[in-house]
Amino acid sequence: MIGRMMPVDLSHAPSQNADVVTACGLARRSVSIRQNGMAQHAEDCLVEEAPIEIRYNGTPCAVMMATPSDLEDFACGFALSEGHVAHAGDIRSVSVSEHLEGYVVDIEAAAIAQPESVRALPGRSGCGLCGSRQLEDVLRPPPRVPDGSTLDHDALERALTALTQRQPLNAGTGAAHAAAWATPAGDITHVREDVGRHNALDKLLGALSREGADLRAGFVLVTSRASYEMVVKTARLGVGLLAAISAPTALGVELARASNLTLVGFLRPGRHVVYSHPQRLPGACA
Repeated sequence: MIGRMMPVDLSHAPSQNADVVTACGLARRSVSIRQNGMAQHAEDCLVEEAPIEIRYNGTPCAVMMATPSDLEDFACGFALSEGHVAHAGDIRSVSVSEHLEGYVVDIEAAAIAQPESVRALPGRSGCGLCGSRQLEDVLRPPPRVPDGSTLDHDALERALTALTQRQPLNAGTGAAHAAAWATPAGDITHVREDVGRHNALDKLLGALSREGADLRAGFVLVTSRASYEMVVKTARLGVGLLAAISAPTALGVELARASNLTLVGFLRPGRHVVYSHPQRLPGACA
């Protein structure tokens, strides 16, 4: 296998055929490596990417490209972060079925909050906007986030350090994003990974919502940039702080400011940039 940051144990995989092994979003493929003028055959671990059709009460809504793991979490997070279902308690059940073409996830919900704005087009794994039919769907700020508690700057760095050891899919493939939930002290309690940054966030938010977690008591850390849809999804569920390892976009910053969300970018050991609502991080410049 091609070397990565950390080996991934695939001993639980259902098959030992190098071209079909699939476990936890991983697949193995035969490759040829050329190095120092020499070629050799090897085996590489790759992150899976598959079409996921999302349905509400049996009616197709969207087809998203995602890593086929934690799909129940993904479905719940997608429904809530897109505003299609108003409350986690409105989701009665989630069923996942595998098909030759991909996966079908059917969300049985008591009520669909905004049926007129559901996606009608396929969404790419790297894009959270595909399928929105109106400009208003993109630019409408989410409701204001509650003020919530304050955080210590050191909590951001503690969470960042811990997250590096909690990404097995990326460690095995080098191609997955992660979204993590951390306590105000910076202790990570949940991590979800996916080939798409917004999918990883949906999986995380879905897992937390299914458990009934208090989304005001902690913060979200993502390994990607903080673009518009990452801000909207986080704010829509009432999370007070979103920290990103990479940069935000200008629209992401404006929507964070409009929704009372604290947005942190360029999170590094010993340094980070606060783009909006620094009141949740005492000592940050106003």
